[in-house]
Amino acid sequence: MKYFFLADGWTVERVWEFGGIWNELAWRRKPEIQRLNICLNEQGERLWLYQVEEAVLMVEVQPLDKFSTDAAKTIGQVVLKRLISAEQAIDKLNATATSDTYVECTAGKPTSGTLRDGQTL
Repeated sequence: MKYFFLADGWTVERVWEFGGIWNELAWRRKPEIQRLNICLNEQGERLWLYQVEEAVLMVEVQPLDKFSTDAAKTIGQVVLKRLISAEQAIDKLNATATSDTYVECTAGKPTSGTLRDGQTL
């Protein structure tokens, strides 16, 4: 499996595999992309951890609401996300956990818990 982090308000658009853009007719299915129940806060943004199948090479992401005032700055913006290994995802989560910005999320909201310094969520 491969992984990537994606901020709230962004969605996966096109998906690439070894032969080019994912072809649902050839594969007879959509690519397996799953948002996991783990997120982290980085620079005030909630980043969700996504898991994709091994055949996926790259994903294209775009803002969900292309016409909102916040998204006005990102109209036409497309980002190609580099996929990372499980070890790299764990390293990133560990790095943010040491800075007290890691949060486990449930249904879009952080769950209660205690940070290293004793603060509660």
